Amino acid sequence: MADRYYGTGHRKNSVAKVWLSEGTGAMSINGQPVHAYLGRSTLEMMVRQPLVVSNVAERFDVMARASGGGISGQAGAVRHGIARALVKFDEALKPALRRAGFITRDARIKERKKYGRKRARRGFQFSKR
Repeated sequence: MADRYYGTGHRKNSVAKVWLSEGTGAMSINGQPVHAYLGRSTLEMMVRQPLVVSNVAERFDVMARASGGGISGQAGAVRHGIARALVKFDEALKPALRRAGFITRDARIKERKKYGRKRARRGFQFSKR
């Protein structure tokens, strides 16, 4: 049995490299505690969901390196990475994690800007005079 499990997570433009190791449940993202890095309790709860669903919340220490995008996207990427690492730890956890929706990569990304438009769909303001 390996002592560390790795998973890569993606969300929007964010990528997270996540390592799980046997421990007491400590979590850090980019070298900071989760509550200090994310700043919002909802995002902190979101990151912990895969561990809670698989009943191993106090069993693993989580160390993550997140880059790209914003805080919310990085939190989603870390959640995805934790779920993938848990599947490497125990394949039997996969059905429960898939039911909760943590295995599937959320494919929603920002739509590209089109020419002749201000943003992806919004047109320029029309002036009659």
